[in-house]
This record gives sequence, structure tokens and C-alpha cells, in this order.
Amino acid sequence: MTPAERKLWLVLRGFPVRFRRQRPVGPYIVDFYCAEAGLVIEVDGESHYNEEGRVRDAKRDAYLQGLGLRVLRFTNLELLSSAEGVASVVERALARPQG
Repeated sequence: MTPAERKLWLVLRGFPVRFRRQRPVGPYIVDFYCAEAGLVIEVDGESHYNEEGRVRDAKRDAYLQGLGLRVLRFTNLELLSSAEGVASVVERALARPQG
């Protein structure tokens, strides 16, 4: 795991639902997945910031959302500079019903 992924993993372990990391979902491997909440969390590094990366991510997100999953994306910088803020966003997502 990258340093940002390790930080997020520590955050996610504090929630009452179970997240798994590096889970296959269809043709994709998602960074973090909670089946109970229908939630995917992706940690984006440099390769996601160019046009090709944005197009690839949009296709991936559309596929996952087509399965009824919610997708949250955070940058490495967000995780490394404000893990508490990321935790709040995840907490709000878990509080919202799926669908």
C-alpha cells in the first residue's frame, strides 16, 4: 500500500462496517470496498490527473455505479494532509442509505 492508502486503511478500521482492500469488482480491482454499504473508495495518485486518467476513472466509476455502488475518490494529498476530513466524508456516506 502507498502511504496514503495505509493512512486510509487505519481510518477505515475505525468504522463499524467492514472494508476490504484491493477487491475485484467486475473487471476492476478497487482500492477499498464495503459490500454492506455498497461503497467503493479510491485513492488517486499522479496517474489520475491527466486526461487519459480522468477518462479511465470516469469509465470505471460509471461501471461501478451501474452496479449500484457509490464511489468516493480522494487524492493522496487529501489523505496525507487531512485524514480527519476524509473520515468525515466517509462517515457521511455510510450514514446515507444506499441507492
